Amino acid sequence: MAPPLVARLVGSSFVGVALLLFVTTAVVYAAGLSGDLLVIPLLLGVAGSFTLGWWLRSRAWVLRLDADGYAVRLVRGARVTDAAWSEVREVLTTTTSGHPYLVLRLGDGRETVIPVEAVAGDREQLVREVRARLQRRG
Repeated sequence: MAPPLVARLVGSSFVGVALLLFVTTAVVYAAGLSGDLLVIPLLLGVAGSFTLGWWLRSRAWVLRLDADGYAVRLVRGARVTDAAWSEVREVLTTTTSGHPYLVLRLGDGRETVIPVEAVAGDREQLVREVRARLQRRG
């Protein structure tokens, strides 16, 4: 997963923690509870945000390529999320709203749309790798 995407998602989680603290503060104040209770959601939220960042950097993936085919995860709107190389008929690159996409068209008319900015690494290298695997298909 690309570092800018990880940063955006972790940043959003910290905004969520801030909103959680805002709501918790209002509830604690309205109920007349001790302000010390605010430490609990703060610690849980910060720990959750750091855990999310670790998971996104070390475990999460957007695109996996192997000898048999490909799989796409964590991409909303990817359409077809996995297929064998034997099903792929065409590899295209396109730009929509200023964002580059890799499109894998399958023989049955379906397609996989992958935002290149979500994949860590060089855009041209990604396209070369996909095309090379497609040429090696069996």
